Amino acid sequence: MSDPIKRQLPRGRHGLPRETVIASQRDRILGAMAAAMAENGYVGTSVAAIIKRAGVSRETFYEQFRSKEDCFEAAYERAVEMLLARTVAAARPGTREQRIEAMLGAYLGGLAAEPADARLFLIEVYAVGAAAIARRARLQESFVAMVADILGAHTQEQLFACQTLVAALSAMVTARVAADDPDGLLALRGPLLELLRRSGELFGSVAATC
Repeated sequence: MSDPIKRQLPRGRHGLPRETVIASQRDRILGAMAAAMAENGYVGTSVAAIIKRAGVSRETFYEQFRSKEDCFEAAYERAVEMLLARTVAAARPGTREQRIEAMLGAYLGGLAAEPADARLFLIEVYAVGAAAIARRARLQESFVAMVADILGAHTQEQLFACQTLVAALSAMVTARVAADDPDGLLALRGPLLELLRRSGELFGSVAATC
């Protein structure tokens, strides 16, 4: 992600609609939140650090967000939406086998491309509180549903296997994000696809033909 300060609007009279100005300020604040947390963690990130990085005033920050936690929640939702959009778009075309390959590539590639956002919703979410953790769990379940649909999982055993697969993937990607290892993230794709090829119908009807 580029530095939010570099995306500031021109100073002075620019003639842009107020909605455009507010959207730009919000985008910079959310990007600054993710970038600041990547360096200092949620607990160590202050509102002062966020507004300094975003290049906005304290008044502007509190016009858009009630608190640091409110800002985190918005940054979390934005990061999730971008990753899900990337992953869902990649999983649409082609055969089921092509879809699972593309989906894994998009998911891992998205995490590697946006390390600050990845750290935000994989690691820092646990420092925020129960509501944020519950949101994280719902996100993982939606990913399970996507994987199960692509792999053709129908039985309870296959659905549980998909849950286990996604939980293991989550643990592995979290470890690599924490270690700032984008190459390690991307390297997971091949072994995961090989696991599916060797699994027979454990995860679904498609796994046997991957």
